[in-house]
Amino acid sequence: MGKKQKNTSGQITKPEFIFQKRNYIFMFLGIAFIALGFILMSGGGGDDPNVFNEDIYNFRRIRLAPTLVLIGLGIEVYAILLNPHKNRK
Repeated sequence: MGKKQKNTSGQITKPEFIFQKRNYIFMFLGIAFIALGFILMSGGGGDDPNVFNEDIYNFRRIRLAPTLVLIGLGIEVYAILLNPHKNRK
């Protein structure tokens, strides 16, 4: 939240938030991608510790889940850098 600032006439202006609704939408979308990636990455353990389970090396855990986490992190960076006050022509 920004500081209260006085304009030239001495009146206090309403503080302006740094992020707008669009920024928060992208932030929640990024969090959803990251959470989905970690959910897909979980599991794969076996009941017997003496038996090796090959399921930990499947496509979902090795390729898909980390890709979703990286996409989510990219969306988060975009959400932070997005300027909602930019004028569009």
